[in-house]
Amino acid sequence: MIRTYSGKGAVELTKLLIARRSEVEKLIGGVRGLLSYDIVETDDGCFTVTVCKDKAGTEQSLAVAKDWLKANTGHLGLAAPHVMEGKSLSHIGAATAHAA
Repeated sequence: MIRTYSGKGAVELTKLLIARRSEVEKLIGGVRGLLSYDIVETDDGCFTVTVCKDKAGTEQSLAVAKDWLKANTGHLGLAAPHVMEGKSLSHIGAATAHAA
């Protein structure tokens, strides 16, 4: 699942996510089946990439993210993120790339 945050408040959200990284890691780390979670800074905000073993995990991660955003970012005036999700067909990680 990819959630893209841009527009009003998105740069501030990016700063907040980094400043409260340990809190975010603890929340997302509790998602069942989580394989990885990344926050990527862009020119106008950020996007997050969540990879889970199954759809139940990505749905839980979306719910956790919505709850955290509601509780912590109301003052930013954020628009809803653009959400994309799908099934991973291939994964290449560092260990895979170096083994070749």
